[in-house]
Amino acid sequence: MILAVVVLAADQLAKTVAIDSLPPERVVPVIGDALQFYLVRNPGAAFSLGESVTWIFTIALAVVAGIIVYLAVRRVRSRLWAVVLGLLLGGVLGNLTDRLLREPGFPVGHVVDFISTPWMMPAIYNVADVFIVSMMISVAILVLFGLKLDGTREAKASRSTETTPADDAPSGAEPGAR
Repeated sequence: MILAVVVLAADQLAKTVAIDSLPPERVVPVIGDALQFYLVRNPGAAFSLGESVTWIFTIALAVVAGIIVYLAVRRVRSRLWAVVLGLLLGGVLGNLTDRLLREPGFPVGHVVDFISTPWMMPAIYNVADVFIVSMMISVAILVLFGLKLDGTREAKASRSTETTPADDAPSGAEPGAR
């Protein structure tokens, strides 16, 4: 939970600094075309999709945050899962805070976006988005590697665990004997 608070604070601080120091909707080169700042207030989801149903994103973010907290409290016993879910929760709470507290008001606030990397993707995003995307990739990797929330690994089926007819014979009996 501490990681979630740190990410939330970093996201909200970065957004406050961006609002206070960047001109709205004007490119500010940071590292040429590789990294630019471009301050916008996003009423929708990624690529401004769903601008007319912002309240749905607010509900979705709240549900996701609730699920993460439930998993963290009830099921997670792995330090790695705890870190990943803590950082993910911080990102979710960063954008949820915007939806709840920023203009035009509760629960349809616009998310402050200001980071642009045009060479990588045609999107403008924020610190919370970076944590959401990178931690969702981390979740996928943990699942692919079979790491469970409790820290154990999923058992993989292999030839050594398959049952053969000889395994069914009573102990001391010859294979194939009944």
